[in-house]
Amino acid sequence: MVLIDDYVYEWLTTDLYLNKIEFINNLRKHSSGCVVFQKTWKRAEGGYKTETLYLHKMIAEKYLAGDKNGIHRLVGAKNGDKLDCRLENILYRTRAAASRQRKTSSKTGYTGVYQEHNRYRAVISVGGRSIHIGMFDTAEEAAVAYNKLSKEMYGDEGKINRVKGW
Repeated sequence: MVLIDDYVYEWLTTDLYLNKIEFINNLRKHSSGCVVFQKTWKRAEGGYKTETLYLHKMIAEKYLAGDKNGIHRLVGAKNGDKLDCRLENILYRTRAAASRQRKTSSKTGYTGVYQEHNRYRAVISVGGRSIHIGMFDTAEEAAVAYNKLSKEMYGDEGKINRVKGW
């Protein structure tokens, strides 16, 4: 279920073009986890045209255009929930910040935490280089150490693992 502000819903349901293409009735969850409108039309000159509109991007362009600049140009969710398209949760961010927010590929389930034999190594990326944080007895301890350094180095744009106590 997607979350949007009441006045955003009003805009989406009263805009002439969005009404014409039945935008609100054709929203779906994309494989990326975002909410999209996607429709394919047959062109008069032959062939097909597919239109894809990302809901969070449309909302940001309409209501947060002043926040977009040369480096803060990708739209993301502050809380990581791509279905939460309320204005309080949408922001423009840098490519580096967006990269830090991606889902982890670590088998431990925590960003920056990797198992080595019976212990867990915590590492963080700074300027394209991996920095060793330390070795820990549990994946959770390593994740907490990662979180502390991520918060210290990147502030609100840093990736924070979901660990008990964080």
